[in-house]
Amino acid sequence: MQDNYRLYPKRHSPRYVHLTRLKNQTFKFIDELTGTGSDKVLLDFGCGDMPYKEVIQLKVAAYLGIDLQMNPKADYPIDFDSKTTLPDSFGDIILSNQVLEHVDSPSGYLKEAYRLLKPDGRILLSTHGYWFYHPTPNDYWRWTSAGLRKTIEAEGFEILKFHGIMGLAASGLQLFQDGLIFKMPKFLRPVFSFTMQVLISLFDKVSTQEQKDRDASLYVIIAKKKT
Repeated sequence: MQDNYRLYPKRHSPRYVHLTRLKNQTFKFIDELTGTGSDKVLLDFGCGDMPYKEVIQLKVAAYLGIDLQMNPKADYPIDFDSKTTLPDSFGDIILSNQVLEHVDSPSGYLKEAYRLLKPDGRILLSTHGYWFYHPTPNDYWRWTSAGLRKTIEAEGFEILKFHGIMGLAASGLQLFQDGLIFKMPKFLRPVFSFTMQVLISLFDKVSTQEQKDRDASLYVIIAKKKT
């Protein structure tokens, strides 16, 4: 569906670079996790609108959404404590796409993710380093790369891949854009955001991938349930 702005971001979107690179990295990691088979059960934990479902569901045996009771699209409702009624070792893959910054307790959320995963299961998780405040319905947390690693590993996961998106210079421009855009007349915003997104993409070339893995606006991680 073309109104799915996270799957089909528009070039004048103030999130174009962020959304495009997040989508591409998520799909790259999903391909690595699913391989050539389609026998996996994937749990979208904190699913929201499930923007990637139409693509990912073709690569797995089952795609199940878990979210707050206020979300009618979810297959399984949860409360703010992130607890589900699903059995232990239920899923092969957990997709946690831009969820961890919104949960009441990152520790509680990750503990439940660990419980839901089969032995040697994987979690594909993305969340923010540098970003603006965006409650949906709450927004609590930001991480340094070291702090995020520590948070995930503390709940029994082994990090296999850790990928930063949008380095320090690009993140600074993104925050600069976000600080100004809503003070502008609406008719100027698409032109301003298009220009800024071009600059963000260019300035992101200043940072190496090693630097982005240390300092970024967004981190995408694959971690394994240790048994």
